[in-house]
Amino acid sequence: MASVNKFPKALVLALDWILYSVGATDNCHVTVTQPRFQEAEQSAHTALLTCAFSAHGCSPSQPQVLWFRFFTNRHEDLCTPECTNRQKFQVLASSQNNYSLQINDLTVNDSALYFCGIAFADSGSPHSRQTGDGTVLTKGERHNTEEFNSMIIISTLLLLYSITVFTILTVHKIKQRLLNRSGNEGQRTENCKISSGRKIFRAIAQELQKQRYAEHCHQPVSPYLYGKKQTHTYR
Repeated sequence: MASVNKFPKALVLALDWILYSVGATDNCHVTVTQPRFQEAEQSAHTALLTCAFSAHGCSPSQPQVLWFRFFTNRHEDLCTPECTNRQKFQVLASSQNNYSLQINDLTVNDSALYFCGIAFADSGSPHSRQTGDGTVLTKGERHNTEEFNSMIIISTLLLLYSITVFTILTVHKIKQRLLNRSGNEGQRTENCKISSGRKIFRAIAQELQKQRYAEHCHQPVSPYLYGKKQTHTYR
């Protein structure tokens, strides 16, 4: 649709050609308003494109309503003012200054840029024949939504998988730290027990040594040795 901006002048020329032989009031001025975008639901079978206009200095007669649509490299005259395919396209008057184009049997191929043209046939003013800025109609394909939903589901599953793996790694690291800390504390406790046992054994050994020394120092002297010693001394 990038090339559709080239066509409004062609539309005006086409309208001029259609109404070339008509001439009357020169003060007629028409302004046409269209919504810029319209998106049809996937389940929709019809679309209704609105076209509103205001007329100043024009005759009270009803204008002609024309519809065109443009694709990327071609265009179609839908209603000028009679519709070429009445089963597919219908022009409806919702009020005096509001008209709509109803598209039946809507498909993805109907996605295009639609122009609404208003022309007062009894006026020769160049402003009596005007088109709107166009409405971009889009209708999405069903598989696009399915692919989008599949992408959302896959992304969610990948996110849950990443969270699960991260949680498992975190728990493993915490468990490893707790085991290392418990092992260090057990080793310290064992070392403390061994050190305490050594101290107790050393204290017992020292006590036994003291007792043996005390017994040896207080052992009584033999009378025979004592008498012999006295005799020797007496001489």
